Amino acid sequence: MAEKPEILFVGTMPDWWIERMEKSIGLLHVAKAQDKDAFIRQHAPKATVLMAGAPVEASLIEKLTNLKYIASMGAGYDKIDVETAKKRGIVISNTPHVTDGCVADMAMALLLAHGRHIVQGDRFVRSGAWLKGGYPLVPRVWGKRMGILGLGRIGLAIAKRAAAFDMQIAYHNRRPRTDVPYWYYPKLVDMARDVDILMVATPGGEGTHHIVTAEVMKALGPKGLIVNIARGSIIDEPAMVNALKDGTLGGAALDVFEFEPKMPEELHKMDNVVLMPHRGGGTYETWEDACDMVRDNIFAYLKTGKPLTPIAETPID
Repeated sequence: MAEKPEILFVGTMPDWWIERMEKSIGLLHVAKAQDKDAFIRQHAPKATVLMAGAPVEASLIEKLTNLKYIASMGAGYDKIDVETAKKRGIVISNTPHVTDGCVADMAMALLLAHGRHIVQGDRFVRSGAWLKGGYPLVPRVWGKRMGILGLGRIGLAIAKRAAAFDMQIAYHNRRPRTDVPYWYYPKLVDMARDVDILMVATPGGEGTHHIVTAEVMKALGPKGLIVNIARGSIIDEPAMVNALKDGTLGGAALDVFEFEPKMPEELHKMDNVVLMPHRGGGTYETWEDACDMVRDNIFAYLKTGKPLTPIAETPID
C-alpha cells in the first residue's frame, strides 16, 4: 500500500491499543469526548472509513456524508444503526471468534462464583467470621441442567465447558441445529422450566429485547440461576430485580446490564447476585486479537472493497 490511510475513530480505548493500531495502519483521527461535535464537523467531508468503539447512531452516520465503511471493534454490533448504514450502502464488519473463549470462560466463572458462593465465602473469610463458626453448605455445580439461550459460537464454547462439568445441556434458538447432540426447545419458557441454569448467550438487538421475561424467570424458579454474558437488553431487568427480591428467581450472575454502567441499585444490596463490569471479552489477549482483526479488515476493505469479516446484513455483492 503506497500510503497509509487516515482513519476516523470514535470510542474509548487504552493508549496502547491506539498506538498498536497506528503503528500498523496509519494515522487515526481520534474523537475526544469534549470536542466530539467539532471533530466530526472537521473530518466529515473526507471520512470514508470509521473505526467504531462506541455506538454509531443514525445521526453520526448522516453527518459523515462520504462514509463507506464501518469497522466495528467488537463481535456484537447491536449498537450500530445497521438499517441506516444499509440504506447508504455502507459496509460493516465486526470481530467474531476472537472473544468466544474468554466470554465462555467468564460464563463459567460467574456460574462457579454464584453456585459455590465464591464471593460470599471470600467476604466471610476476610471479615473474620470463619473464626466464629463454619460457612453453611452450598449447592454443587457439576451435573446440573444448563439451558443455553443462543447456541452460536459463544454458546457452543460454553456448552463445551459445561460438558466437562458433566452438565445436562439443552438450548433454545430460532431453529434447531443439526450438528449438536443437545436437546432443543422451541419455546424458551419450556426450557427454563426444565433446567437449573439459564445461560444467556444470544446476540442483542430488537429481536431479542427482553425475551427473558417475568414468565421465563418464574419458570426457572426459586432455585434457578440466570447467567448473562451477552447483552443486558435481553433480560427484562425490572422484572428480574422483582423476581430476585421476592424469591421467584433464585439468583443471577451478570456481566452485562441494559444501561451500563448504570444498573438497578437494588442489585448492589443482594447476596443472591454476582456482578461484573462487562469484562467477558476483556482480556489483554482478546483485545490484541481484536485490534489485529480490525486492522486486517481495514486493509482488506481498502484493497478489495470487502472486509474479511462482514456482518450478515452488510451490502456486499
